[in-house]
Order: sequence, then structure tokens, then C-alpha cells
Amino acid sequence: MDTALADRLAAVDARIADAARTAGRDPAAITRIVVTKFHPVSLITDLYALGVRDVGENRQQELTAKHGEVGALDGLRWHFIGQAQTNKARAVRAASDAVHSVDRARIADALDAAGAGDVLDVLLQVNLTDDPGRGGVAPAEVESLAAHVRTLPSLRVRGVMAVAPLEEAPARAFERLRASADDVRRVVPDATWISAGMTGDFPEAIAMGATHLRIGSAITGPRPPRD
Repeated sequence: MDTALADRLAAVDARIADAARTAGRDPAAITRIVVTKFHPVSLITDLYALGVRDVGENRQQELTAKHGEVGALDGLRWHFIGQAQTNKARAVRAASDAVHSVDRARIADALDAAGAGDVLDVLLQVNLTDDPGRGGVAPAEVESLAAHVRTLPSLRVRGVMAVAPLEEAPARAFERLRASADDVRRVVPDATWISAGMTGDFPEAIAMGATHLRIGSAITGPRPPRD
């Protein structure tokens, strides 16, 4: 077993617990997703042996390949956190338990059409910047998107997701995401997930109500060189 990996995981979990207690929250109510992009599939099996049950991938091809190798591990949940594309919706859905990046009706429709009798958990990605070219739905439009996705029979709206802009204090950004979460719950009352917080800002995300953290290098270590 990789003792360095175990130590990093334990250290992050301790920080999560500390941040949760500081915010008056139960650490057990927070899901820690380990982002394994660009790492070999062996890292996922090592993480699984350490008790990790939620992993995240950004790229469809990598998600599909890794899911094909270790997707049968009991209880392992796969989160797709990258930008979703309509032409890859079927492949993403086939390998995902949750998709965090639904930001327009076309993506939602494509994921719904790819269903095969199951129900897929989805989150609405919110753009917290003024740049319309960034991924995510504008906060002013998140409620209408939630209303649309709610009508799709094979999708279940779980909540919202966002990445804090680099040019803004994370706490302020996550406060605005929490407001978007409130907007979504007006349409889907049980959409309680808030996917926010990465290696550099997860304590601030926890303070603002994040339920799902997407943590990579603080646990996995540096990404290996790419060919």
C-alpha cells in the first residue's frame, strides 16, 4: 500500500472535518470526491483499498477507459465533472453515476435520451464569472434550466456545481453559488447538493454549505507526466 497516499488522504479528511466543525456542520454529511484525472487506473484501486468510494474524472475518454477497467468495484461511484458535450453524452452517461456539468438544455436532453431505464443524478453547473465563454449557466437562468431538467424522466436534479473564479475571493463566489442553490430548490425542493471546493479552497466551500468537494492533488499527489 502507498503510505504517502494514505497519509495525504488522512490529512485532507482531517482538514475537512475541522472545517465542517468550524462551520457547525457534520463532517459525515460532506462527500469527498477524489479527482483522478491523468492518473493511472491503479491509483483508483489504491484509493478504493483506503476506503474511497467517490472518484471524479474530467475527460470522457479517460472516464470511459477507467470505468471499463475497474467499474465493477462494489460501491464505487463515478462523478463526471468536466465540460459535457452533446456528442459524448451517451458515453458519459454509460460510465457515470453523477454528472456535475449540465449547463444547458441541449446537454440535459442528450443525457436524457441516452438513458436505458435508469435515472442519472445531475447537477447544474453555474458560471460565477462575467465571461459567457466559461462553462456554466448564468445565475439568472439557473432556475429556468432546473425547471426544464426536472421534466426529463431519466434525470434527477440533485443541485448545483461551480468553480470559484481565480480573481475573486472563494467565500464570496461560493456565497453566490449558495444563492443559486436556493433558486434551484424553489423548483426542485430536494435538490440539496452543492458541488464546490477543490484543493485550494474547500474550507471556504464547506463554510458556504458545500456537500460535495472535488479534491485532486492534495490527495493524489502531482499528476504524472503526459505523453
